[in-house]
Amino acid sequence: MKLNNPFAQPDMDMQDIKGDHYGLMNPALKILRAEGVVCLLLACTLYQVQGFSWLAFGLWFFLPDLAILVYVFGNERVGMWAYNATHSTLGAGLLAMLGLGLDVPMLLQASLIWFAHIGFDRALGFGLKFPLGFRVTHLGVLRGMRDKA
Repeated sequence: MKLNNPFAQPDMDMQDIKGDHYGLMNPALKILRAEGVVCLLLACTLYQVQGFSWLAFGLWFFLPDLAILVYVFGNERVGMWAYNATHSTLGAGLLAMLGLGLDVPMLLQASLIWFAHIGFDRALGFGLKFPLGFRVTHLGVLRGMRDKA
């Protein structure tokens, strides 16, 4: 006898995704976006305190967004992995610890730029991606964008 799994999700494609009910609802969404603002501001404050170059900040700030090209030239699953790897605080945090532990200011500088970028994206509502398409994120479904970047 086969039991039905009440938690099983049906197979979905982009046509099945409608509305915010596939993402987080308020107040969680507002809290996560506010955390993005705090991450951005904290990273910029620490960047200033360290005396790093704001020209370098401006030049490197959007570097993580190159992962979007994997969506354009690759497929959605590989694009998801590339985007999430470059937009997760795990990598930025590990880089910061490495920079601090080895006393390599350039690594700390890169990590703060990376944290600032992640905070900026989260504040705007761009979250980590699901394999259902670029618009489907942990913060909800992005509106007004095509399925691929």
